[in-house]
Amino acid sequence: MAELTLTNIGKHFGGAPALQSVTTRVNDREFLALLGPSGCGKSTLLRLLAGFEQPNAGSIRIGNREVANADTRLIVPPEERNIGYVFQSYALWPHMTVRRNVGYPLEIRKLSKSDREARIDAALEATALGPYGDRMPSDLSGGQRQRVALARCLVSDPTAVLLDEPLANLDVALRASMQGVFCDFHQRTGATMVYVTHDQAEAMAMADRIAVMNEGRIIQLDTPEALYARPRSRFVAEFIGDGAVVPLTGTSHSDSACEATLLGTRLRVETDSPTPEMACLRPENLTIAETGDIRARVERVTYLGGRYRLDLVAASGEPLVTQSNTRYAPGEHIGLALTAPWAFAAA
Repeated sequence: MAELTLTNIGKHFGGAPALQSVTTRVNDREFLALLGPSGCGKSTLLRLLAGFEQPNAGSIRIGNREVANADTRLIVPPEERNIGYVFQSYALWPHMTVRRNVGYPLEIRKLSKSDREARIDAALEATALGPYGDRMPSDLSGGQRQRVALARCLVSDPTAVLLDEPLANLDVALRASMQGVFCDFHQRTGATMVYVTHDQAEAMAMADRIAVMNEGRIIQLDTPEALYARPRSRFVAEFIGDGAVVPLTGTSHSDSACEATLLGTRLRVETDSPTPEMACLRPENLTIAETGDIRARVERVTYLGGRYRLDLVAASGEPLVTQSNTRYAPGEHIGLALTAPWAFAAA
């Protein structure tokens, strides 16, 4: 396995920028998720790593080997990068059995039959497909087909594995079970993995780190826990998880704490910025309490199974989100107690 390094990567299509000055590194054996809205550039970044696209600026390295450089016009073709790629559409040959689909990359490389069979057996075992080797893709479920695509990727012993929204075509229950398959695959093989998704629940559940992208840039690259608890921008605070972003005023620092006024209440905030201007209020920062300092009106109630999501509007007009074990009626007014939220600079 190897680390993947991108330096000042730029890519445009017909003059429209798809990626802008992207510099990042995927560590050896890391599971990195690329997360963002449609059109943010995450699939383009994956295709550049695979060699399906050429950068207009910058360079890409796989381990110690440079595989793309816009200045020198170096471009190593996909088949020479030893990169595994799992497509959203599975991309299985319909006229080949599972074994033949999995072993086809080895046929192209002209490995001996004994070597091919040994590798195919290992890949099928790793993806729990041993009993299905002689079946045709049309005889498999969506999850089984996706595992065939994963086994075909694994059989070549790739340096890294790239996955382009591989669960998008599956139903909710099957997606949840396939998340376990991908995590088990990563733990078993120690492969360096880059996983593209627009579903933050998938990214949060599986990835070691997540790169949140928007408008062709990586806005924040961090662990799932840090992205949720300590967002560095309004975009990340609003894109990741539930909650609201509210402005701060009257910020003051002491040796051990930072205080500010938000929603008309003076309280301590968590921050590492010398000039925080906004706070991220997660549902856990808001507790329903009639003696609370903040009054809010219930706008919408959504049942989540055992609890309710409450969309609120504070007396100051700010939208808020919290959760409750009790159903409230739209239009009711409730009190809220605040605990220290995370604050960050607006820029």
